[in-house]
Amino acid sequence: MDFTLDDTQSEIAALAAKVLGAEDDPWRALAGAGLLALALPADLEGDGLGVAEVAQVLTEVGRAAAPVPAYAALALGVLPVETLGTPAQRAELLPPVAAGEALLTAALHEPSAPLTAEPAATARAANGKWLISGVKTAVPYAAEATRILTPVTTPHGTAVYLVDPRADGVTLVPTRNSAGTPECTVRLDDVAVEETDLLFDRGAVAALHRFALAGALALGDGLLAGALALTVKHVGERAQFGRPLATFQAVAGQIADVYVAARTVHLAVTSAVWRLAAGLDADAELDVAAYWVAEEAPKALATCHHLHGGVGVDETYPLHRYSSAVKDLGRALGGAAHRLGKLGERVAG
Repeated sequence: MDFTLDDTQSEIAALAAKVLGAEDDPWRALAGAGLLALALPADLEGDGLGVAEVAQVLTEVGRAAAPVPAYAALALGVLPVETLGTPAQRAELLPPVAAGEALLTAALHEPSAPLTAEPAATARAANGKWLISGVKTAVPYAAEATRILTPVTTPHGTAVYLVDPRADGVTLVPTRNSAGTPECTVRLDDVAVEETDLLFDRGAVAALHRFALAGALALGDGLLAGALALTVKHVGERAQFGRPLATFQAVAGQIADVYVAARTVHLAVTSAVWRLAAGLDADAELDVAAYWVAEEAPKALATCHHLHGGVGVDETYPLHRYSSAVKDLGRALGGAAHRLGKLGERVAG
């Protein structure tokens, strides 16, 4: 299905929800429905849309807790490459992702430095090439990606290079996360890259971080909404003492708390994504929304598990997919304390 600028985000969300709910291979189904090509330009058979529309897909992926690499491929790959890349880079890297045949990802974190704006990883010139060295942590789908968008510090400032994870000097160390999805620590030891592997470097790290935050927030919005819907259904159907759990005041109060958290997160995320899509300064809104997701989503999921009782810890029941993904997402955002610190820096500044 082709989308034009006249199509609403709600239509995109509805199609994504339908695809994710009906297919055995949701990643291929997303590609087949054209939902991975939304941000590609028309000359690459895309729809020429942007972060707001991609965010709708990510929200539905979260709502279904679908085990697909949408966050890495779209928020960490397609959006920044489409925005910052050259025509040759876009033509080489984006169509295979849109077809569901390849992945992109980004190395945003370093040891004890989540989403660092001043990377310790460096790039130095040598023999007509650039040599990259450093350590990146918690890189999703690093081994599966065709390129890793890698922020570095150069003699001229910061930049983002496209690193082939199979290049000489790259060591991938698999690491564990809550959801069990592929993730690696990436060690770079004088990895040679060409000038053609450089993304437009003026402000590239900041732009990459904005797309990463917007994508993570959209995913978190969906995860919280999906967990809430699952819990509401459970307490409405599960009976105790001959009455549905939802009719007990204590249960109603707790589910109301989750609802308030979900709506607050949704409002903050919607505001941040809208400002970014509109070309406005969205940094403050992204920081506010990131704090709300990192602080409130884990507590809300804990309440959802509590309201499910023993069912909530059954690995055959889907709730664990939501809570595991929320834990990993909170780490991707840097954690609640880190996000609060970012807000404190804004106030102090």
